[in-house]
Amino acid sequence: MALSSGTRLGAYEITGLIGAGGMGEVYRATDTTLGRDVAIKTLPSALSADPERLARFEREAKLLAALNHAHIASVYTLDERDGTRYLAMELVEGETLEQRLKSGALPVEVALRYALQIAEALEAAHGKGVVHRDLKPANIMVTPDDVVKVLDFGLAKAFADDPSESSVAHSPALSLAMTQAGLVLGTAGYMSPEQASGQAADQRADVWAFGVVLYEMLTGLPVFSGESVPHVLADVLKSEPDWSRLPKNLHPSVRRLLEHCLRKKPRTRYHSIADVRVDIEDALDDPLGLMQAAAVRAAVPVRPMSLRLAIAGVVGAAAASLVAWALRSEPERAPITRFVYTAPEDQTLRRTGRPVIALSPDGRRFVYNTTEGLYLRSMDEIEARPIPRTEEDLSNPFFSADGQSIAYYAFAGGQLKRVALSGGAPISITDGVDNPLGASWGSDGTILYGQAEGIYRVRADGGTPELIVPAENSELLYGPELMADGDSVLFSALSAIGGTWDEAQVVVQSLSSGERTVLVSGGHDAHYVPTGHLVYALGDGLFAVAFDAATRSVSGGAVSLVQGLARGQSAAHYGIADDGTLVYVVDAAGVTAAGTNIFPWVGRDGEEESLGLEACNCASPSVSPDGTRVAFHEANAGITQSDIWVWSFTQHTKTRLTFEMGLDVGPAWSPDSKRVAYSSIGQGIFARLADGTGMPELLLSSRDGAVVWDWTADDELIFTENGDIAVLSLAGDREPRPLMTTNFNEYRPAVSPDGRWIAYESDESGQLEIYVRPFPDVDTGKWLVSLGGGQEPDWSPDGRTLFYFGPTSMMEAAVGDGPTFTSDTPKPIFDHSQYGTPGVPPRAYAVSPDGQRLLMEKASAAADGNGAALQIIVVQNWLEELQRRVPTE
Repeated sequence: MALSSGTRLGAYEITGLIGAGGMGEVYRATDTTLGRDVAIKTLPSALSADPERLARFEREAKLLAALNHAHIASVYTLDERDGTRYLAMELVEGETLEQRLKSGALPVEVALRYALQIAEALEAAHGKGVVHRDLKPANIMVTPDDVVKVLDFGLAKAFADDPSESSVAHSPALSLAMTQAGLVLGTAGYMSPEQASGQAADQRADVWAFGVVLYEMLTGLPVFSGESVPHVLADVLKSEPDWSRLPKNLHPSVRRLLEHCLRKKPRTRYHSIADVRVDIEDALDDPLGLMQAAAVRAAVPVRPMSLRLAIAGVVGAAAASLVAWALRSEPERAPITRFVYTAPEDQTLRRTGRPVIALSPDGRRFVYNTTEGLYLRSMDEIEARPIPRTEEDLSNPFFSADGQSIAYYAFAGGQLKRVALSGGAPISITDGVDNPLGASWGSDGTILYGQAEGIYRVRADGGTPELIVPAENSELLYGPELMADGDSVLFSALSAIGGTWDEAQVVVQSLSSGERTVLVSGGHDAHYVPTGHLVYALGDGLFAVAFDAATRSVSGGAVSLVQGLARGQSAAHYGIADDGTLVYVVDAAGVTAAGTNIFPWVGRDGEEESLGLEACNCASPSVSPDGTRVAFHEANAGITQSDIWVWSFTQHTKTRLTFEMGLDVGPAWSPDSKRVAYSSIGQGIFARLADGTGMPELLLSSRDGAVVWDWTADDELIFTENGDIAVLSLAGDREPRPLMTTNFNEYRPAVSPDGRWIAYESDESGQLEIYVRPFPDVDTGKWLVSLGGGQEPDWSPDGRTLFYFGPTSMMEAAVGDGPTFTSDTPKPIFDHSQYGTPGVPPRAYAVSPDGQRLLMEKASAAADGNGAALQIIVVQNWLEELQRRVPTE
């Protein structure tokens, strides 16, 4: 029986379900005694009810508890409470190797590094007499710190009906999940020939499975496959691996290692995983490298004597160089070098209102944010490469202190995420975040980021954010950076009442005393340079001033360093590394002007028709029910204020509805097309007459993150806050009520025109998908509409079509009109890559009155820089020039 959140099992309190399968259910729980998160695995009733099998399982669990190893998930407790038998285990965050391999083969060095950790785990287990018997990528976790953890050691044996029986029919996967083809095929493909043929198996079966896993890491493909379990097992017994799939010029010892692991007769296979581990270490330690060793040896055969002579020559040359260096009167200074990186023509920056470029602390590589995802450019490489799984709508990329990870803000779910540059899926750090006003990752393992309320701090490995610098007097705090003393925070402060970022102040504030010191008046986006300088942006330039971090004071005048710097609405697009490398985006591509949009009509055939509205810094189009107007919000140049406007399709006039200071977003029309509701961030939800007359009416006072999305025919407002959906009836006492409160994030709700259904996007599957439920009785049914991802659902006016953003195309699904919800398979109608990216908020499109066209948000030609290429300037060894132009003594 499934356990609900809040259930207590001894000292453990269940907080949510992680997964379920034939082996039982796994829950996340809190150890209330030690204050840590754990995994609780409940055992299937078939096992719990069999005394003999249960006793055998308990013996196995005791062995597992003795496996105290860095690469093995620990077992804490085996217990029973209220009839539920369970294991309490280490909670391992991250993703399975199976998930990682869905993106293809791993780099050779990464694969061998993971393989070494797996081998070390198996070696420790075998030393305790524990054999895994079900090693496969699904049982191997990779943490956000790139550490491997092997799960479910020895459980396969415990699930067998008799320890003497080794028939394939009694494999844990085959006996308990025979109808789950994907699971069965996946397990069968890693079985050793002796397991597949029903013979006795020992630790050499783990060696075989290890070889299968390593082969798959190197090739991205399974060694053995088939359309059914018997076919897979026949492939295991009869077929040889396709060695041609391995990377070219792979280290020869790695190929030999795999061959010895995958020999079908156990007596000819590696007898010990320790021998495998030693060979992997030798391959990783080869000074000629993992990929080129074979080619180098073949091209340059070296005899022992010539090798000794070569070494002697190298040593002699090194000694001579050392003497020459010692006789120099002063060390040679590295020359300042500059070069221009021109991105491919099809790459366009996105979300330029926030930082689009980040430089690693060691200055060796930088990342920039495009409409296709994040790209990583190493200084020693010619081209940038995409960072996998960063195609989602995101902003604010920034490096970890060690330069091995990138963090960023994901609009879907309002999350800060991190992703290792060595590969893997992004990991959530925290949610409930609004698009940050800059962010940084300190050497102390914490992240600082700006919000409307002030500056927050959260641990990079996750946790509850802490407000450390509250905003005062309606100010915005941008670009927080923790200084070396661990107490001083450097950031920019701007009055939110109509100011621009060039009117901001660069300040430093003590966390312990709260004392704030103004360093620069008129500038923003500052960074401290260890040479004793403060670099900041003003206009399209970079400036520097001498700065004493100990006394928190500046001296001398500011000096202009760079002109032509690209800027967003609140960000200057540059980065400085500790080694003196500077990178910045050139404004030739019109980045500073980016953010200006147009709203063209786009038909199902992809053909565009101009709306006639001039380009503006606007978003969130919403067409009136009578089809005569579109409402949207438009931000000012300083992004400290946005207002609601209405454009008339017939009169071609633009009317401003809101004038109060603040951020007004997300308009929604009343059913009679007479009023517009909108959210004023931090103030509440308001409504106003669409002709601009009268005063705004407060409908709901300030709530945390409330955004209005829809106004139903029954005079109810549908809004979201903190990932949940709620309803506000405009009749009666106007008390809001929750509509959909789950452990997941739900956004962009839209009620069908007949009021029977509500469509929304949710991340309950691990990615955003489109769902439909009955309305208002949402708990009486649920249907998945999208296939492979979806965002921003909206209905045609007749309710017979549901539109949404697919991963690459605008999609439509025909909807039935029967008593039960039905929909056809969604189909693409046009590519949406050139149009607005869906977010939470804004909405990026609206449906025409006849349902035949979509009003799309699109970057204007001016914002694209008239086709100018994206250029990034790199200046290396720049600190010498900085010190010369801005002396600190």
